[in-house]
Amino acid sequence: MRIGIVGLPNVGKSTLFNALTRSRKAEARNYPFCTIEPNVGIVQVPDRRLAVLQEMFRPASLIPAAVEFVDIAGLVAGASRGEGLGNKFLASIREMDALVHVVRCFEDSDILHSTGAVDGLRDLEIIQTELLLADLESLRNQLERGKKRAKALDKEAVQACSLMERLIEHLDGGQPAQTLSLPDEEIPLLRRLCLLTAKPTLYACNVSEEDLAHPETNSHLRAVRAYAESNPPAEVCAVSARLEEELGDLQPKEAQKFLAELSVYDSGVSELIVRSCRLLNLAFFFTAGEKEVRAWTFRLGMRAPACAGVIHGDFEKGFIRAEVIAYEDLVRHGGVAAARAAGRYRMEGKDYVMKDGDVANFRFS
Repeated sequence: MRIGIVGLPNVGKSTLFNALTRSRKAEARNYPFCTIEPNVGIVQVPDRRLAVLQEMFRPASLIPAAVEFVDIAGLVAGASRGEGLGNKFLASIREMDALVHVVRCFEDSDILHSTGAVDGLRDLEIIQTELLLADLESLRNQLERGKKRAKALDKEAVQACSLMERLIEHLDGGQPAQTLSLPDEEIPLLRRLCLLTAKPTLYACNVSEEDLAHPETNSHLRAVRAYAESNPPAEVCAVSARLEEELGDLQPKEAQKFLAELSVYDSGVSELIVRSCRLLNLAFFFTAGEKEVRAWTFRLGMRAPACAGVIHGDFEKGFIRAEVIAYEDLVRHGGVAAARAAGRYRMEGKDYVMKDGDVANFRFS
């Protein structure tokens, strides 16, 4: 899964990317288009359950789940017409599975703003408009090609053209693709269109250190939250990208002490990562033993054989059964043996839908 970080220039995208990846990989400078080529980083997903499993199993190695973040250069008004290398940047966004839209919600006269003044809601609407206009152009081009196939009585092309015509009308009304109600059979067609406004989005409000303890006092953040509630449902979280980047240079205990001095008791980056995974309906199951405790990523709704295939394709092909303990049951009873004695160790077949937190052992031929 790839999550793209988007927004206007100089809103803190590259700084946030560096904080997420605990690196200085992305150059963050006080001028627009400091980033041209996307920066890519693999980010570990914070999960407190792993520390508990580590204490219980004492494994030789501990491997958390990971997700890929991509720092994409800033868009500007007119990007859909090619302004600011817009076509190139929009193409990068189209490859993403979900978006983290960074909105500047802090005042700082030393950091230039591409529009001259800070206004989180206006900035958000600029990006949304450009994505919508880019989708309209893409749909019109695809519809023209699709009509040629539809004339040859290609059934799928006929269905796709019908969908595209409804989408164009919907977007012309200023509404993003994700708000168009569709029957289940059209969802795969929508995915193949690769529309920017169909991607699940999280708004990351980049606030100052001073606002982090009480982000709701920030008027820009409140405006963004109101927008997210009255428009397509979207996650909103507050993060101080500059602070989080500085925390990346500290040891965990030092970072926690620093946050406590600001009356903040958890990293905004950790919350952002978890919420980003939620956008994609991602969940995690665990394998645990003396050699390794590891978190594995799967989409909610996946059955046991498909989850076995996340580990190795042969596990799915030769799937026999899954031996499963819910994380909560394992912790409540203090170990595998006690959970088994209490009847909480289950044998599940091919139709079992895996749940977040399952601790699993797969049997295969």
